[in-house]
Amino acid sequence: MKKFMAIYLGSPAGREKWQALSEAERSKRQQAGFEAWMAWGTKHQAAIVEQGGPLGKTKRIAASGVADTTNAMSGWTIVQSESHEAAAKMFENHPHFTIFPGDSVEIMECMPIPKP
Repeated sequence: MKKFMAIYLGSPAGREKWQALSEAERSKRQQAGFEAWMAWGTKHQAAIVEQGGPLGKTKRIAASGVADTTNAMSGWTIVQSESHEAAAKMFENHPHFTIFPGDSVEIMECMPIPKP
């Protein structure tokens, strides 16, 4: 089995749409989203290596120093699968972008460190 990292992405526009909802509508969607996310996790429990979680603010470190920055990454999960395609299919219709204001999920293989 290969390991794959799923990165949950969101945009400022998605967050703005979320904030524009009434408190009651956000609460309703949060509850539905939480339940759907838990159902997704149960369905794929055998493939989830690390549940992951939300990501916070970002610092960028370069030769010039450390600075605050932003990006679209909002969370992560590690799964295992026989193929990249099969790992990606696990995230079709995921609550991240069907209920919450997330834009997409990107899946990449966690490659082994090359040996000299």
